[in-house]
Amino acid sequence: MLFYGTVKRLLDLLAGRNQEVNLDQAALELAEVEFPGLAIEPFLGLLDSHAAELSERIIGSISGLDFVTTANRYLFEELGFRGNASNYYDARNSCLNEVLTARAGIPITLSLVYIEIARRLGKPVRGIGLPGHFVVRYDDGVYSTFIDPFNGGQLLTAEECFTLARTASGVELELDSRALEPVSKRQIMFRMINNLRRAYQERGATGKALEILSLLLQANPNSAEEYRQRGLIHLQAEHMTAARADLTRYLELAPEAPDRSHIEEHLRSIQRWLAAIN
Repeated sequence: MLFYGTVKRLLDLLAGRNQEVNLDQAALELAEVEFPGLAIEPFLGLLDSHAAELSERIIGSISGLDFVTTANRYLFEELGFRGNASNYYDARNSCLNEVLTARAGIPITLSLVYIEIARRLGKPVRGIGLPGHFVVRYDDGVYSTFIDPFNGGQLLTAEECFTLARTASGVELELDSRALEPVSKRQIMFRMINNLRRAYQERGATGKALEILSLLLQANPNSAEEYRQRGLIHLQAEHMTAARADLTRYLELAPEAPDRSHIEEHLRSIQRWLAAIN
C-alpha cells in the first residue's frame, strides 16, 4: 500500500494546493504505485543530463524551428525515444522512471519527457490534451508548431492534430480551437492517473487500482465518482464492508445520481451477504 507521505507533491498538485510542483517530480511520485520505494533523484538527474546534452547542441541564439529540429534529432534519433505501440496498455508506460529507462512509452509520458527537458532549457513547450492522444506545442510567439513525441517528434498543423485525434479516439470531432489550448500540470497528472488506473483494471490488478482511487480520494475527499469506482472494485473483489462504506458515501455525495437505484440494489445485496455470515 502506498504511503501517502511519500507523494506529498503529487497530492498537493492534484488537490490544487500547489501548482508550482514540477511535472517530473509529481510523475515520479505517481510511479511509486507501480514501483514502491522508487528512488526519484536518479531520474531527475537523468532528465538534467539529457537537458545538458541538448544544450550543448543549441549554443547561441537559435530560432524556434532550429530548437525543435535539434531537440527532435537528439531525443528521437540519438536517444531513441519511441512510442510503445506493441505494448501500449502496459502500466509501466505510465511510469516516468520506466519510460526514461526503456526510452519507450505512451503519448503523455513521452510528451512529459519533452516538456521537462524543454523546461530546463527555458523553452516554451506545453502539453496539448487531444482526445485519445497527447502532443506538445512549441510556441515562442514567433514560431509555433505541434509536436507528436509518440510518433518520433512528427510536426503537426492544427488540422493534422484533429485528424490524429479522430483516428485515436474513434470519435468524429469538430474543429474547435479550444481543444488545442495548453493543459495545466494538474490536468496532465489526472490524465496520467486515469491511464494508470485503466491499465490496472485491464490486467485485473485490483490492489493497484484501489491504491490509485485512494490516492485520488486523498487529494479530493468529496469526489463522488471516485467513491463509486472504488466501491464497485471492492464489490468485485468481495471486500463487502469496504464496498458498502464507499457506495453509501457515493450516494451521500451524489443523492441525484442517475444510477442510484442500481447502487441501492448493490447495497441491499451486500447487506444480505454480510447478514448471512454473521
